[in-house]
Amino acid sequence: MWGISRLEEWSAMTAIAVVARPPRVPGRVGVRVTRMNQGLFRSAFVGQANAVLVARSLTAEDRGHLRISDPGRERRVVQAVGVAGEYVIANLHANGGVEIAQQEIERSRAFAEAASRVGEVTVLAGDFNLENVRLDGYSTPATGIDHVLVKGASVSQPLVWPRERHEVDGLVLSDHPPVEVTIR
Repeated sequence: MWGISRLEEWSAMTAIAVVARPPRVPGRVGVRVTRMNQGLFRSAFVGQANAVLVARSLTAEDRGHLRISDPGRERRVVQAVGVAGEYVIANLHANGGVEIAQQEIERSRAFAEAASRVGEVTVLAGDFNLENVRLDGYSTPATGIDHVLVKGASVSQPLVWPRERHEVDGLVLSDHPPVEVTIR
């Protein structure tokens, strides 16, 4: 959660974020403990959030969020952001397990389409925790569990970034490689 307030500075973009799971250990203590072994602790102490980053030259509108996980499961959400009056970007992080992930992806798809306005391209993106996701009317998924699926426009084939593209000074910036598509 500590990183949300710094996203705009780090990215030089507009950040629209939603807390998926609040921190268990507040403040800098949780951050210090997590940094001792980020691979092991990850978000155990500092919580989780979803964020959509938008170029500052474009308008961005928060269209809300929805919990997609069932009670008793790790809290997961999907958020929707309108961009430039042309797109709705829905960002999700589903739980693992084929049946559970499929249910959470379907809830996310329904939410994204409800948040989309007439004529807008719908983008459903994030950590689906499922390979080979196929949704009627949406573009082809990437390899792996992270996807950018687009409805209402043609897109390039998904490009999964190689490790060296998301590594700085020998440190990998994410445990998942970014996925990139170009909307035409």
